[in-house]
Amino acid sequence: MKLRLAALAATLFFLCGVARAQAPAAPVDLLLVLAVDASGSVNQTRFELQRHGYAEAFRNPRVLQAIQAGARRAIAVAMVQWTGPTLHIPVIEWTRIADKTSAEALADAIDAAPRRLFGGGTSLSGAIDYSMTMLAASPFPATRRVIDVSGDGSNNVGRLPSLARDEAVKAGVVINGLPITWIEPGLDLYYRQNVIGGPGAFVVAIDSYDNFADAILNKLVTEIAGTAPNLPAGSSLASASGG
Repeated sequence: MKLRLAALAATLFFLCGVARAQAPAAPVDLLLVLAVDASGSVNQTRFELQRHGYAEAFRNPRVLQAIQAGARRAIAVAMVQWTGPTLHIPVIEWTRIADKTSAEALADAIDAAPRRLFGGGTSLSGAIDYSMTMLAASPFPATRRVIDVSGDGSNNVGRLPSLARDEAVKAGVVINGLPITWIEPGLDLYYRQNVIGGPGAFVVAIDSYDNFADAILNKLVTEIAGTAPNLPAGSSLASASGG
């Protein structure tokens, strides 16, 4: 009898553990993929400015205020480094941000994430396609899904970015862009025509990596809260209503 009770208790313990493991994650207002350019045109100094800009944005109280103003008072964020059509490495897995502690932990993780890619072309279409697989794999139910693409060049390998964009928009995903235009002065127009899409999609263009931190802060607040961005010097805004 004691053996049967012990076996039953062990079975119940195991089933409870399975149930906990399979329990759905808490819902969030937004799933946000940060797709960061690590192609050959981005030297280490510029890459560090990108990375630190994202980290500092999540330490800023404006971002947390925007998060906590949502219905579920939480978002989930993942980050991927990208170059060529098949060269993508997630450096931050899906992380739920709901308070100062989780926001600062994400910022620290971004600052600590090493550069994993150093070249292989610039495939904006590949970045979008891979970000879509990340969104599909997220454990967090969300009311909105956004891909945030930053980079300093137009697509030069892989399929047309507009094709990837159109597929993402059809699936209900919004794509916003942060082009750095110091190498390609017309890159902001290129992003507007070929990269961004979905309701309220927008481009925040900057002409120097030195402006990246301010630009990404305003871009994140806009994406999270849906407010018009307060652009830093050297930036410009272009919007699109769809793909």
